[in-house]
Amino acid sequence: MLWKWGFRLLIFFLGLWLLVVLGSRLPVEIFWFQEVGYLQVFLLRLVTKATIWVFVVGITAVYLLVNLLLAERLKYPQLVTSQPVSSEFTRFLNPQYDPRNLARSFDPRRFPAIRLHWLLPLALGFSLLVALMLAYYGEIAISYWNPEFSKTSLLVSDRFQLESIWHLVRRIFSQVWYLSLVLGIAIAILFYPRLSLRAIAIVMSLLFGQIIYQNWAKILQYFFRTAFNDTDPLFIKDTSFYIFSLPVLELLGLWLVGLFFYGLIAVTLTYLLSGDSLSQGFFPGFSPPQQRHLYGLGGALMVAVALGYLLSRYELLYSKRGVSYGASYTDVVAQLPAYNTLCALAVAIAFYFLWRTIFWRPKSPHRQLAFYGLGVYFLLALVGGLLIPNTVQYLIVQPNELQREQPYIQRTIASTRQAFDLQAIDTRNFNPQGQLTEADIKANELTIRNIRLWDQRPLLETNRQLQQIRPYYRFPGADIDRYTLETEAASSSPAAPNQQSASQNAATTERRQVLIAARELDYSAVPQQAQTWVNRHLIYTHGFGFTMSPVNVVGPGGLPEYFVKDISGDSSALTTANQGIRNSIPIGQPRIYYGEITNNYVMTGTKVRELDYPSGSDNVYNNYDGNGGISIGTTWRRWLFAAYLKDWQMALTRDFLPETKVLLRRNVKQRIQAIAPFLKYDSDPYLVVANASLDQSNQDYSTNQNYLYWMVDGYTTSNHYPYSDPDKDGINYIRNSVKVVVDAYNGTVNFYVADRNDPIITTWRKIFPKLFKPLSAMSKTLSKHIRYPVDYFNIQAERLMTYHMTDTQVFYNREDQWQIPNEIYGNQARPVEPYYLITGLPTNPFEEFLLLLPYTPKQRTNLIAWLAARSDGQNYGKLLLYVFPKERLIYGTEQIEARINQDPVISQQISLWNRQGSRAIQGNLLVIPIEQSLLYVEPIYLEATQNSLPTLVRVVVAYENRIVMAQTLEQALTAIFQPQVTPPPAIIRPVEEASPSS
Repeated sequence: MLWKWGFRLLIFFLGLWLLVVLGSRLPVEIFWFQEVGYLQVFLLRLVTKATIWVFVVGITAVYLLVNLLLAERLKYPQLVTSQPVSSEFTRFLNPQYDPRNLARSFDPRRFPAIRLHWLLPLALGFSLLVALMLAYYGEIAISYWNPEFSKTSLLVSDRFQLESIWHLVRRIFSQVWYLSLVLGIAIAILFYPRLSLRAIAIVMSLLFGQIIYQNWAKILQYFFRTAFNDTDPLFIKDTSFYIFSLPVLELLGLWLVGLFFYGLIAVTLTYLLSGDSLSQGFFPGFSPPQQRHLYGLGGALMVAVALGYLLSRYELLYSKRGVSYGASYTDVVAQLPAYNTLCALAVAIAFYFLWRTIFWRPKSPHRQLAFYGLGVYFLLALVGGLLIPNTVQYLIVQPNELQREQPYIQRTIASTRQAFDLQAIDTRNFNPQGQLTEADIKANELTIRNIRLWDQRPLLETNRQLQQIRPYYRFPGADIDRYTLETEAASSSPAAPNQQSASQNAATTERRQVLIAARELDYSAVPQQAQTWVNRHLIYTHGFGFTMSPVNVVGPGGLPEYFVKDISGDSSALTTANQGIRNSIPIGQPRIYYGEITNNYVMTGTKVRELDYPSGSDNVYNNYDGNGGISIGTTWRRWLFAAYLKDWQMALTRDFLPETKVLLRRNVKQRIQAIAPFLKYDSDPYLVVANASLDQSNQDYSTNQNYLYWMVDGYTTSNHYPYSDPDKDGINYIRNSVKVVVDAYNGTVNFYVADRNDPIITTWRKIFPKLFKPLSAMSKTLSKHIRYPVDYFNIQAERLMTYHMTDTQVFYNREDQWQIPNEIYGNQARPVEPYYLITGLPTNPFEEFLLLLPYTPKQRTNLIAWLAARSDGQNYGKLLLYVFPKERLIYGTEQIEARINQDPVISQQISLWNRQGSRAIQGNLLVIPIEQSLLYVEPIYLEATQNSLPTLVRVVVAYENRIVMAQTLEQALTAIFQPQVTPPPAIIRPVEEASPSS
């Protein structure tokens, strides 16, 4: 009796906990989406998810439980086997017993009787199959919460098939706890079939609800799909069918196969284990009503199997068989006809099963057709689905592979280039002449003045030593951007056509490439004894300011120069290098409440003042007056948010005021992910300083004195583009369709459509019309800082290494495979990373902001090509591929690195620096196009092994067969292009001047 009361109390408190969790979560989510202005987005998602979950769980539970209830009514009662046939079972246990005598005592319309030596393995096998199904679908459901729990990519097309079962069995046997769990479930089914099968039916309903509920985005896309206006070459269907419809059909197939298969197995087990069959050692056979029931369930399962083969036809477009991705010769000639035949046969069997169920005749003369049909089906599945395709592949295709696969290779090339937007690349020939002169250097002064000498890593290390000010500040990253700054030294090169306003004022302004780093607050660095609840949530609420450094200027002692630095104690907030910088860079009050490492929630407008920034031995305090946050001044809201955040001190503190607000989801990536989780986002949000409210009519931006914004690139992706070869993450279609702007002070989030031609983003605009805005609505001061994203560029660059080959024979032979070259960074080799640069393209007379990456041939080190992405104005998003002549040697990064390290003077100097207590770091080697030539520049830093403070001590410049190391870039260029006037001491700096403390 006591355990019953304990169980009831457990259920009561569990229900109360669920009520508190769910009852607090929904209102808080509504408040938060109201704050960011996207409540409609949340409500549509909520209604969609709830509808899907209720529908799937309801249909699954009703189907399974009703069939189990019907099976309970039709199964054998214990009296059937224990009393009327007890004498028969007594004789059955006798070794001399003839089973033919027992068969005469049963209804001849029953299925043949099953004795213990068949009954036990049959029942155990079915029980293990149920346990395997539960484990498999459980893994899929859990993977949505923790993607690393199971496979790295669980696609819904992985239906519960023989291959899936085999992989699951191998994984189960490799883990003892997993094997014990599966065996425990199987044994529980044998001992307690009624309770176990019903419990599993409910669990399966919840699992299916979870799986399909998590795919709400695919279902919404299905109903609002947009045509791609191109078709696949095999089935001649619009690509939108594969992007929007096929994933939903696969999801439906996953559900129906699991639903009908479990229903059939569970009912079969109910009948097999009825009448104490295991303890009696005998099952008398399926009665006619039981057979009718099983026929109906078998017919439903065969309908799902037919759907599976129908989908398998289309999934051939993602086949990995053959030399290229997608349907190959074998897939089209052998596998596709097999799937068509099996699909038709499955439909015929399903029709027969269902026809017999509806028009039941216990003594039908055609009752054997079911067994013949299933036998033929399994034989065709083995021969047509496995043996024939493999035979065709080995005997017909492989001896004549190029001839057979040529049209399919061409399909893969064309589709992959289309899916990754490689077909839009403008390919040009570039033959470096090696005739660069001092006059050319002067004519390209803007390019020279923006050659990046400071890499992100050494600059961040220096920032952390010189600019963190206090331990609780941190610079999580440094971002490269370009700004138009007032300066007396104007560039002699003309401005880009879209920069007319800058060219008109060329006497006083120029574009400079800079590194900008946000000074954010890292609460984990606060001393442990000071990490109190008040400090965490009320006082340490925000970061302050940023640093801005020119990429090419070196200050005293080899340290970076700063355009913007420090935290000044006056109203100017930050220190600027000169008045021109202050006029060009709006400073205002640069508080950072939303950033890359702001992972905790804070409360503002309380009785406790917020720490603003340190000033000398004192601190300056501030009260937040931004638009972000949710009001929690009333008592009921305090308790609501306390329950949601599981922070009961919120409800008990006396520091709150009526105007107190809580700021949630302050991490930039988490914030935008919560609003639009159906997009993928760039790994590196970058900070922009701009007065976005210059246009007073634009209501997207506040008019206060806070000018810091985060920009994040959003991507639409798919893994269902036909014939497109996926990357390492399984993506085979991607577009940089969205630019996201987040106000670092107010938390305002705006989504702008950057690629109106992308059908996927068009579909999302149909679903959420108020979420996305045209790119033209972005503030002009912000749009000047849009840049081609590195993550997107990396994906395209990786695909281009193979898919620049458009000739099928060249592709088949991999004659012209490219690779990303290596460089020496520090003292280790690593692949060259894309780098931003302000320079002029070989065919353009003006400088622009570019993202560059060189290529080398596979297993060779000379340059073969160079990919550039443009970021300015009307040219944004255009890709240019410059291909170098194959008959000439164009030095690659590895060859230049080898020349640097083999030079006796340079290598000796680096060895001297690498003494105990310090080390030399070779920075990024940049390949810079100037006119019709290539210039190679590599900075060298020196840092102490303790308390690292990297200093720039040398610049190495290589051009053609000349290589120079000097103290400055100007000296190195002079040594290259005016060697007769360059004194030797300017090349090599004395060792004693290069100490880490200098």
